[in-house]
Amino acid sequence: MKKLTGRLKREHQTLVCMTKIYCEDLHDEYDGDLCESCTKLMAYSEQRLAKCPYGQEKPTCNNCPIHCYKKQQRDTVREVMRYAGPRMPMRHPIRALTHVFDKLRRAVHPMELRRARARKR
Repeated sequence: MKKLTGRLKREHQTLVCMTKIYCEDLHDEYDGDLCESCTKLMAYSEQRLAKCPYGQEKPTCNNCPIHCYKKQQRDTVREVMRYAGPRMPMRHPIRALTHVFDKLRRAVHPMELRRARARKR
């Protein structure tokens, strides 16, 4: 599997921080590291980010026109973000602020980008 770099790596690390907050507070199996189900979810998210068609220009998932997660995982990540999002500024203030700025990134569908490149030729 391709290693994440740049923005993709930062986005995955933000999701891991959010998942740790969620898992620590709500899962009985938390022992300083993620429980089995949260570990699987983070492995899945890393795999999906590595295959993102936007690459380093990726917007936040909430603003993305392409949904690369399966429905069950997408619902779980939404639940994690709803719970951990308001708690992020207290535990990870810089990461939370960076995520807010990333949300401002405009999402252009990859097909539009492809068409624009084709017109320039």
